[in-house]
Amino acid sequence: MRLVTAPNLEDPRLAHGFFTREGGVSTGIYESLNCGLGSQDTRENALENRRRAAAALGLSADRLITLYQIHSAEAVIVSKPWAPGDGPKADGMATRMRGLALGILAADCTPILFADPEDGVIGACHAGWKGALGGIAEATIDAMIALGAHRARIVAAIGPTIRQPAYEVGNDYQANFTESDPRSAPFFTSGKDDTHAQFDLPGYLNCRLTEAGVTAVADTGLCTYQDPGFFSFRRTTHRREGDYGRNISAIALTP
Repeated sequence: MRLVTAPNLEDPRLAHGFFTREGGVSTGIYESLNCGLGSQDTRENALENRRRAAAALGLSADRLITLYQIHSAEAVIVSKPWAPGDGPKADGMATRMRGLALGILAADCTPILFADPEDGVIGACHAGWKGALGGIAEATIDAMIALGAHRARIVAAIGPTIRQPAYEVGNDYQANFTESDPRSAPFFTSGKDDTHAQFDLPGYLNCRLTEAGVTAVADTGLCTYQDPGFFSFRRTTHRREGDYGRNISAIALTP
């Protein structure tokens, strides 16, 4: 199993990882650490893969939770774990519970892990373009603050995600985005022709995190589309494969 860590989350009070697709039991297009219960992989495989991810963080399978992600700006406070597949409809979460891993599933969208180790609060969110524009990162920070975190002490790490060279969008997408948030304009560059542009989603999120008062932001710099070590919805689409696996990223306060 291979997982990526962020330097600003390397703390004995935390366990975290941005997992690659290596080290699981799934086969075929899901090879091998597909943790997405919403995929067409078998439930048994996805649950075993989640168990392995939890074990890599030093936890049992029932201590790794994920949301029913809906590309929203909704963040929830977690006071108890739930069974796989029973998560609330939201895209961000925060907790003070020790030994509970907050897991985010993605296959090009951006996973962000947050922590205020001093105050004992962690958070995690799933940020596609809709969630990023709507404010999912800020909503997750607000949920952490509601639990006692201090804004100035929160650190964040941006995980593997689709990067600007691979994220081609139409000009209508760009226009709608920049009209909704003029801050996003610098994160678009020219595309292959006059009707396309390239969008820097993690750069835009980094900007919003900084403006939200998170002064320590790390970025793994990894691209899910260009690196076959990760699942990618867009790469699967271009290859005309029938489905795709989901990468998992998770953070926990050590017991």
